[in-house]
Amino acid sequence: MKLKGIEVIIDHQTLIEKVLIGSEEFFFMARFIVQKKILFFCVVVIASQLACFATAEIKEASKTKEEQKQKVSKAKDGHTQSATVPDAADEPVVTRHSITVGKTELSYSAETGMLPLLKDDGTTKASMFYVAYTLDGGDSSRPIIYCFNGGPGASAVWLHLGGLGPKRARVNPDATLPPPPYELVTNHHTVLPYADLIFIDPVATGYSRPMKDEKAEQFFGKKPDIEAISDFIVLYTTQHHRWGSPKYLCGESYGVFRAAGIAEHLQDQHGMFLNGLLLVSGLIDFGTIRTGSTNDLPYSIFLPTLTAVAHFHKRLPADLQQDLHGAMMESRAFASGEYLAALFAGEGLEDGKRKQVASKLSRLTGLSEDIILENRLRISPSMFRKKLLSEDGLICGRYDGRITGRDGDQSSAYPGFDPSYMAALGPLAATMNAYVREELAFENDLPYKVLANVFPWKFEENTYSSTAADLGSAMSKNPHLRVLVMTGRCDLAVPPDAMRFSIDHLEIDPKIKANVSFTEYSSGHMMYLNLPDLKKLGQDVAEFINTSQ
Repeated sequence: MKLKGIEVIIDHQTLIEKVLIGSEEFFFMARFIVQKKILFFCVVVIASQLACFATAEIKEASKTKEEQKQKVSKAKDGHTQSATVPDAADEPVVTRHSITVGKTELSYSAETGMLPLLKDDGTTKASMFYVAYTLDGGDSSRPIIYCFNGGPGASAVWLHLGGLGPKRARVNPDATLPPPPYELVTNHHTVLPYADLIFIDPVATGYSRPMKDEKAEQFFGKKPDIEAISDFIVLYTTQHHRWGSPKYLCGESYGVFRAAGIAEHLQDQHGMFLNGLLLVSGLIDFGTIRTGSTNDLPYSIFLPTLTAVAHFHKRLPADLQQDLHGAMMESRAFASGEYLAALFAGEGLEDGKRKQVASKLSRLTGLSEDIILENRLRISPSMFRKKLLSEDGLICGRYDGRITGRDGDQSSAYPGFDPSYMAALGPLAATMNAYVREELAFENDLPYKVLANVFPWKFEENTYSSTAADLGSAMSKNPHLRVLVMTGRCDLAVPPDAMRFSIDHLEIDPKIKANVSFTEYSSGHMMYLNLPDLKKLGQDVAEFINTSQ
């Protein structure tokens, strides 16, 4: 349909994808749909993907998996919790485990539990679920990493069972989807040898819930979300005697946006200064990925990623196909120079120059000049995903452009789903629901919400929301704060150059900006699902922690 000359694409998967990175464009589209009385069914799709499981307190650690199951059974006979909000007053459940990393066997404890979010009067407004891994033999000076994903509306299962924790959901080595049922395996590349790990589920995700008579919506926004997770971090740090530990945040996707705000909030409101930020596949300024009538910048920022994906699928000319590094250098130079100038000119660009730019874009993306001219030189990631391999009847993944699938509707201008997202969702949801009950001995009949509906999400700004100033403030006030930006070369959701642009435009002293480093991976958004990248990620995190204390 069209609204005032602007084409509006009503595509349920596109809306779902926008939800998963907290795109403000989602809200505009949602409001438009409601106003026009169009069935807004896509949010239901998210809710239907979640599995159900429950909580019971098991205080004694099990010695074997079989003994653990027996103790859970006995506990259920005498004390069963129904599908109610897990009580933050309950004692956490602690289990004992071991893992071999390299040639070293490490023993550790896994603690699952709830922490309260308190109101000013001391009463509890929500309980937040967490899983904490602590290496045996450590003390309060051992590094600790607080981990969370994004969405907003995503639990921490992606980082938890994707790449950082001692267990991981098995996917194919190239991150494609294996057949069900899905398997949990040992993660020999976990970062646990280098730091204790705390995985945090924001309110409404995982088992985290508001208390009775409290509305979940009070946590759905940029500011209350930052405050809630900051409060959790402070309370956990205090209760577990970790104020003397080197402290890190690890956020993925919208979690990067969140981490920048939390770093500044912890310093200013709680006097907690961090050692480092691990920023995975995210952004700190929505203006870098959301186009608008006066914002063509994202087209330029996405171009190098389009080149990388086209190179993977062998759609570039022979000279570029033989030299990935050269292809990326050419793409970045064109994106920030001639291409950006052409976009800046808008409809004032002369026809000859337009065709010249289209020819170069075709060379760098593998798309035909006709398609590029039809789209006024503006190549959206969705259109690119649909068109690049259309002759083969394939679509590219959004979170990982390397992964392909077959779209049922070949006539649509945009892909109907994301095969790279589906490759992660099934294994992670299934293994988490089994793992938390069977191995971690935490039970509750509430659903563990891998993804939750947290919309409308209040960004507060009238334009593009940003936490870039928060990050700059945190780094200026704490010149020892180190930042590692971790991006996937084939990420068509949040391209690597989005963070590069934002970091280059931070208003901080160059000496402080030198605390930021970048590392890039060959796959996509969830690079840890790709086995070669998982190995590299573990090494990168280890080096970062060892050099930032």
